[in-house]
Amino acid sequence: MNQMLQDPQVQTSTVETEVAEPPVPQGPAPEHPRFAKPQRVAFVQACWHRDVVEEARLAFLKEAEARHLTHVDVFEVPGSFEIPLHAQVLAKTRRYTAIVAAGLVVDGGIYRHEFVADTVIKALMDVQLRTEVPVFSAVLTPQQFHETEVHYDFFRKHFAIKGTEVAAACAETLLGLERLRGQVAAGIVG
Repeated sequence: MNQMLQDPQVQTSTVETEVAEPPVPQGPAPEHPRFAKPQRVAFVQACWHRDVVEEARLAFLKEAEARHLTHVDVFEVPGSFEIPLHAQVLAKTRRYTAIVAAGLVVDGGIYRHEFVADTVIKALMDVQLRTEVPVFSAVLTPQQFHETEVHYDFFRKHFAIKGTEVAAACAETLLGLERLRGQVAAGIVG
């Protein structure tokens, strides 16, 4: 995430006006296509800043259900750095048709947060390409994160939006792969 927040003690009103509420949908909920076969998704969540990251999980579960992804198993790991290994082990079981990762990587500790985030994202891509199980990331790295209530509130809301977005991407990708694999099996493609 490349959005910068200012120190809330300096300009609290500016930060508060930048934090927009997600739009409230109008009218009936959209009807999403159904899968030909049941899909099972693993959601791997880092515990570091759990109160922020769990917003992605809650939003993901709500949107996933609306998109007919009703079999979701949740796994917790200590931090984002541990997500790729868990994703790989889960992918190799062939029990899951997709894996979703969620974590918040902030500056601090012995690693630079850019290094951790880049390493995690690259490793998740490697898992996906090696196993052919789609892996989705809601592992976010803010440029600035301060242990203030304004920042926590902002990132809780942001993670809720990302949870909804990653559920949509997951469902759309699984539908596309289901169609593609059906076409390959029928000899239409490949």
